[in-house]
Amino acid sequence: MEKKKVVVGMSGGVDSSVAAYLLKEQGYEVTGVTMRLWQEHDDREETDRECCSFSAAEDARRVADQLGIPFYVLNFGNDFKQNVVDYFIEEYIQGRTPNPCIACNRYVKWESLLKRAMEIGADYIATGHYARVIRRKNGRYAIASSKTARKDQTYALYSLTQEQLAHTLMPVGDYTKEEIRAIAEKIGLQVAEKPDSQEICFIPDHDHAAFIARMAADKNPGRGNFVTSDGTVLGSHKGITHYTVGQRKGLNLAMGYPVFVTEIRPETNEVVIGGPDDVYTNEFTAEAVSYMGIEQIEPGSRFLTKIRYAHKGAMAALYPKGEGQVLFVFDEPQRAITPGQAAVFYEDGCVAGGGIIIK
Repeated sequence: MEKKKVVVGMSGGVDSSVAAYLLKEQGYEVTGVTMRLWQEHDDREETDRECCSFSAAEDARRVADQLGIPFYVLNFGNDFKQNVVDYFIEEYIQGRTPNPCIACNRYVKWESLLKRAMEIGADYIATGHYARVIRRKNGRYAIASSKTARKDQTYALYSLTQEQLAHTLMPVGDYTKEEIRAIAEKIGLQVAEKPDSQEICFIPDHDHAAFIARMAADKNPGRGNFVTSDGTVLGSHKGITHYTVGQRKGLNLAMGYPVFVTEIRPETNEVVIGGPDDVYTNEFTAEAVSYMGIEQIEPGSRFLTKIRYAHKGAMAALYPKGEGQVLFVFDEPQRAITPGQAAVFYEDGCVAGGGIIIK
């Protein structure tokens, strides 16, 4: 019987490295690929933690050599700029707070890589994500929680299509992070203790506002006013790209009590300020809602819903509104429901669907 072929996206980190090892041990014909996504062409010195840096690709190459698998570096820079970087910049300029990892997963790590993998005759692509691909009783594929909740990455994968999931393997989802590092150490991988990357990969210095100012100076709206919900001016701000809903630090407003960002108004270049209670609400609307583990929503159906990556989730009733929009109504008010972030809803421990919060 001919071996199934799988292309593994290798970042040079321990998770994707062990993913490649596990799949080879399971009998797959494995090819390793590092995706070259982003590199600013200026005089800055490249850091090891920049997205798909030279050193990361070299780490992946060394692992592939050790595992005895073919390895290639593929350039997806144009796809990444259009679908991730340009999207990220435009969302912030429009007063929203995007999650670039979701866009990257959907349009680059899956759509672009899967297309290339299918062209060379592969059956699957694989990653080092802490999640699992399952087939539900209703016949649909879905992303299920990994063995370790602390590293669960299902939230950022909600927008994958049924076609993509049918050709996806996620072997790391059956292990804890500690178990993955132990496997890497056991087989002698140099990346066994390599630290995880935590920041936005194409902004290694964490300063997203400076990045936007540098990349889109002609669009950046610049300074404006802090206002109350009724429009009373409280002071001036540095530019709406510096702020997100729920933010308290860095406002430099002496109000005599704690204040927070409650809304961003790009049309007037205003940042709305309120008190602690003003950042809580129990309902919002999401758009571009896609379904994964279910085909559709029955009005009033209840799901565990996460409104950001680190949110533990809360129960909400969902009501389709047409045109790909859904109204979410939480049982209890939630803090800082932020336009631009994803709302991902779960059923029986797997992703049912998700969309982008708009209001």
